[in-house]
Amino acid sequence: MPPDGTRSVLLVGNFLSKARPGTHSVGEFLAEQLTLLGWRVATTSSHPRRLLRAADMLRTIWRRRRDYAVAQVDVFSGSAFRWAEWTTTLLRRLRKPYIITLHGGNLPAFAALHPARTRSLLQFAHQVTTPSRLICSAVKTLRASITVLPNPLDLSNYFFRLRTNPSPTLVWLRAFHEIYNPCMAVRCLAEVLPFAPGATLTMYGPDLRDGSLNRARSLMRSLNVEGKVLIAGPLQKRDVGRALSEADIFLNTTRFESFGVGVVEAAASGLCIVTTAVGEIPLLWQDGIDALLVPDDDSITMATAVRRVLSDQHLSRQLSQCAHRGAHRFSAQSIIHQWNELLSLAAHS
Repeated sequence: MPPDGTRSVLLVGNFLSKARPGTHSVGEFLAEQLTLLGWRVATTSSHPRRLLRAADMLRTIWRRRRDYAVAQVDVFSGSAFRWAEWTTTLLRRLRKPYIITLHGGNLPAFAALHPARTRSLLQFAHQVTTPSRLICSAVKTLRASITVLPNPLDLSNYFFRLRTNPSPTLVWLRAFHEIYNPCMAVRCLAEVLPFAPGATLTMYGPDLRDGSLNRARSLMRSLNVEGKVLIAGPLQKRDVGRALSEADIFLNTTRFESFGVGVVEAAASGLCIVTTAVGEIPLLWQDGIDALLVPDDDSITMATAVRRVLSDQHLSRQLSQCAHRGAHRFSAQSIIHQWNELLSLAAHS
């Protein structure tokens, strides 16, 4: 144990970047930053299979019970919510203080369907945090005290370039899964091409194997845009800034959103952002100021927004400049400092 044993923390969540390139989580970044602040950090779990990952979380909580003074548990909806129930129950039996963090664009709907379970999970935590004001609003009747703590971003990893005369280089950065609607980006490109024949779309992200990648490839063939789309695969976190710097317009097509790290990364890089107005997005970004917001699954309106960016230099400059300015709200320095304080208070409780 270190001289100050209270500065030891166990982070419970998904730590899958080694098994699944391109899935570097906020929890992994938090672990790195807390270590730099002198915390002794343990994490669980990195197992790629879901049930074995849950079992590993429980095993680690028990086996390493003498190695941490406080825990932090990520909470998502669906089957992952059960994992949070299991892990926090074990932490209580071990008399370990813990903080839970609420994630996921579908969590408000889940909490509405399961208010008793959600209230039970929230009430015993030393502190509850979420990066999402939308989630906070959805569950505030179940727990009065919730801290909104945005996902931190190390701005030094991104390369700002003001887009005053953007080229039709489009980029999409998400996992290939139905919830992120990759086919919408392909349809958008097809709608843009008659206006900008040189337009291209690069799509980064891991294949989560729900068929979305195959559907996107099939759509590319049917729309005859295969030569205009590059499926580039997953990105290591350290390469995101470089990849974004090579494009001028960022497409975000997600159907649900509790925060939108990718949008913040694009903003930090100065890209012109065109995004669906779902979940947290309209609470963080202003339509026509720092992003263009379009309806969910409306590729025609998204393509119209892209054409606006390409034809209006004043608009593109404003979007780029204001998005970059807005990204500084999520600077890691101040947010990690808040995490340091919350964990220290919990460890001493």
